[in-house]
Amino acid sequence: MIPYATPAEAEAALGRAMTWAEAAWYQYSAAMPDSWLHCHTTFILFVIYTITPLPLVVLEQFAPSVVLPYKLQPRVRLPLAASLRCYMEAACFFPLAVGFQLVSYPAAVKILRTRMGLPLPSVRETIAQLVVYSLMEDYLSYWIHRLLHTQWGYEKIHRVHHEFTAPTGFAMSYSHWAENLFLSIPALAGPVIVPCHITTQWLWFSIRLIEGINTHSGYHFPFSPSKLIPFYGGAEYHDYHHYAGGRSQSNFAPLFTYCDYIYRTDKGYRYHKLKQAKLKSVEENNVEKKGGSTVFNTRKD
Repeated sequence: MIPYATPAEAEAALGRAMTWAEAAWYQYSAAMPDSWLHCHTTFILFVIYTITPLPLVVLEQFAPSVVLPYKLQPRVRLPLAASLRCYMEAACFFPLAVGFQLVSYPAAVKILRTRMGLPLPSVRETIAQLVVYSLMEDYLSYWIHRLLHTQWGYEKIHRVHHEFTAPTGFAMSYSHWAENLFLSIPALAGPVIVPCHITTQWLWFSIRLIEGINTHSGYHFPFSPSKLIPFYGGAEYHDYHHYAGGRSQSNFAPLFTYCDYIYRTDKGYRYHKLKQAKLKSVEENNVEKKGGSTVFNTRKD
C-alpha cells in the first residue's frame, strides 16, 4: 500500500512529477494491501498458462495443415482430451499457490524484500535484473534437472513430467508437486539475492513461464527466438530431451545451452542432429537420382 494520500503527496516525496506509468501504478495500488499485490503473481501466471498454449492446441486439432510442417515430432498427435487432462491437473496447483502466498506473506516480505511503492524501476534497472535472474535460474535449474534424472529422482518424481514424450505447451507445468517446489527455488533465487519491484517480479515470472511454454510447445517456427538469442535452446533443443525420455542424459538446461556445453551434456543431442542431417542428405540424393532417371526416360520416349 502506497503511503501517500494523494498524487500530490507522492510527487512531493519523489521530488518530481510522476511518469504516466507511476501515475497508473498509484491509481491501481494506492489503496491495495501489499499482500494482495503479492498474490497477483499467481493470478497473472494462471492467465498466461491458460491462454498461451491454446492457439497451437486449437490449430493442431482443427487446422493441422497450418502448423504440422513446423511440428518437431509430426507423427505424434496429442488428443484434445489428453491436452485438457494435462491442463486440468496442472492448473489445480494455482489456487493452492494463492493460499500458500497469503500464509507465507510475512516471511516472503523479509526474504524477498520486494518493493511495492514508488518510484517504479527504470527500464535499464529492469533489464539488468532480468538478465541476472535468467543466468542464475538457468544455472541452478540445470543441476536440479540433472539430479531429477538420477534413477531415484526420475522414478519417484521426474517421470510424471516425462509422460509427454512429444510435449505440448500445457506440459510446462505438468509435474510432480515436489518438482514444482524444487524448481521454484532457482526462479526465486534471483529476486532474493537482487531484490526488485513487484512489477519486475511479475515480468520475470511471466517471461519465464512463456519461455517454458515455448520450449514445451513441440514446434519450431522460422521466427523462433533461438535464431535471434545467443545460446538460447528453444523448443527444438528441449523437445529432444523429452523425445529421449528417462534415458536422456542430454539437454538439461531450461533456457540457455552454455551449461550443457560446458559440462558436456549435449553429446546425445549433437549426435541426434548429425544423424538427422545425414538422413536428410541421403533422402535429398535419392530424390535427385529419381528426378534424373525420370528426365532420362522422358527424353528417350
